[in-house]
Amino acid sequence: MTALEPFLFAEFLGTATWLWLVFLAVVFSLLAFDLGVLHRDNREIGVRESLLLSAGYISAGLLFGLWIFFQKGSDSSMDYLTGFLIEKSLSMDNVFVMALIFSFLAIPRQYQHKVLFWGIMGVIVLRALMIGLGAALIHEFSWILYVFGAFLAATGVKMLFAKVDDHPNLENNGFVKFLRKRLRVTHRLYEQRFFVRQPDASGRTVLWVTPLFLALILIECADLVFAVDSVPAIFAITQDPFIVYTSNIFAILGLRALYFALAAMIHRFAYLKYALALVLVFIGSKIFLVGIIGKIPSSISLGVTLGLLIGGVLVSLYKTRGQPLQRVDSTRSI
Repeated sequence: MTALEPFLFAEFLGTATWLWLVFLAVVFSLLAFDLGVLHRDNREIGVRESLLLSAGYISAGLLFGLWIFFQKGSDSSMDYLTGFLIEKSLSMDNVFVMALIFSFLAIPRQYQHKVLFWGIMGVIVLRALMIGLGAALIHEFSWILYVFGAFLAATGVKMLFAKVDDHPNLENNGFVKFLRKRLRVTHRLYEQRFFVRQPDASGRTVLWVTPLFLALILIECADLVFAVDSVPAIFAITQDPFIVYTSNIFAILGLRALYFALAAMIHRFAYLKYALALVLVFIGSKIFLVGIIGKIPSSISLGVTLGLLIGGVLVSLYKTRGQPLQRVDSTRSI
């Protein structure tokens, strides 16, 4: 036995440490290849490249699910795929919000990839903290799962009665106004820089943030808001922190890559939110059904989730057929 074996095979949050290290190595290798090789220069990413890159990330996520099958069994693998699908679907609205942020702050498309890249780095840390907190709460207070279930069911019902065209208004957003008052924000971009030094009103040279950094802050905060739904949803499927975290991160990785294509066609999936609402009601209700009919098998959860989401996509494409692609233009300025 080598000196490293006790560490590698020791359990961390219920899973061997070496499995966590493999996951982190895969994620950071993908990100390093993305930024260091594929996108070393600032340029606009087209729809075709976006789709190809996303296909690569999705394939990596699905292969990781297959690897989980061999390492942790079929139930864990199906729970991973269910969480992957739910997180991917929940993040669709996040794509629209990101497009609004970039348009509102007049961020050119060639600089958006850098913001999204550092955004996913922040997500990796923030989701780890939120999932760690959720796991600790469930360990100490098992009844909190019922709170998660009730919250998910209520969120799903609320989504069912929401209008298709409900969109946030960033112009009157209180948090945006707060940031504008508290931060020194330049009136223009300085290429891909987040910070610049320049004189203030008194003539002192001080540190300013650019609209690019403001976009990063808003995107990170938007992810925190969406995580309030997605983290309880995956905990309602499984309480294994490894499955919860890995399914979240792989789904978000692929969505970031797909952003440049989805931003032009997000309106074609307008009715997907109703299918997702039914998924949330189903997942939330599962927790309360355990005491009545027992635990619902992972295969049924995956089948119901996949069926509802596919149905939502097909209905959306049918209802919006004939509509042209939309391009989100950066026409606003801070």
